[in-house]
Parts: sequence; C-alpha cells; structure tokens
Amino acid sequence: MMNSTLEQLKYPIGQPNIPDLITSESINKWITTLENFPQELDILTANLSEEQLNTSYRDGGWTVRQVVHHCYDSHHNSYTRFKWTLTEDKPVIKAYYEGRWAELIDTKNAPINLSIKALKALHAKWVYLLKRLSNEDLNTYFIHPDGNEKVSLKENIGIYAWHCKHHFAHIEQLLIRKGWK
Repeated sequence: MMNSTLEQLKYPIGQPNIPDLITSESINKWITTLENFPQELDILTANLSEEQLNTSYRDGGWTVRQVVHHCYDSHHNSYTRFKWTLTEDKPVIKAYYEGRWAELIDTKNAPINLSIKALKALHAKWVYLLKRLSNEDLNTYFIHPDGNEKVSLKENIGIYAWHCKHHFAHIEQLLIRKGWK
C-alpha cells in the first residue's frame, strides 16, 4: 500500500487544523458537531452486522466496533478534562493509552449500542456545559503531560469536533469501499 494511501486511510479528513484565532462562530460550529455526532454515528452504524462491526477500517487499524467504543472512551476522558480545567488551576491532565484501551474486552467485544447510548448522554451533558461557558472559561487551559503542551478549552472543542468527524469518516469510508452504504 502506498504511503499516501495509508495516510488517506488513517486521516481521511486530514490532521486537525485549529486556527490560532478561534472565533465564536468556529466554537459554535464545533459545538454543533459535538451535539450531532452521537445520533449521526448511531444512524451510520445501525444496520451493520457482527461481521461488519468486526471489520477493520484499514489494514492494521481498529475494527468498527473498536472505533465506536474508542469514541466514547476518548470523549469521556475529554469531558473530565474540561471539568478539571474549570475547577482547578492549569491542571496537568492524565493521559491514557488509547491503544491499550482498544484491546480491552469491552472495546473488542461489547455491543456498540452501549457506547452509542453513553455517547448520547455524555454529549448532551457536555454540549449543555459548552454552550454556557464564558470567554474567560474558554481561555482556561490544561497541560498535557506529553511535552507540557497548554491546551485551552476552546482549542479542545475544536480538537474533539475534528475527532468526531475523523472517526465518523473512518467508518463511512469503509462502508463505501465495501459497498455497504
């Protein structure tokens, strides 16, 4: 497989591109993405068979099932990071080994409906919070332990809007390639 093809399969919508100047319009657009993601993911995956759910979106990649469960795990961690940032002064967040989480029994075997339902509840609460943050809140930040990078909450909204679209595209592109959509 050519490297450019592998990159396209890994990053079907490209790498995250968060602008230096983040406008309220961008934030609102990103929040809408977060708001709609669980329902869109549910619709995309609703009629997939067990065999389809256990198909990797690319060689060496996660299965559709793992991608769905990863979205919940990742977004749950992100929501917690928002809470820490709003209640602590520049917290150093806890990173997690997403690849190891993806190999756990629940991620590899559990029905995706568990994560779909959890995403719907989580995103409803997360979006409720995000829509009520002040500019001061949005400018607060956490410190990621990898490289001590400062990440503002407004940047993280953009990162997770990208994350939604990124993994949705993994599944959608697989369904198109396989003729399942």
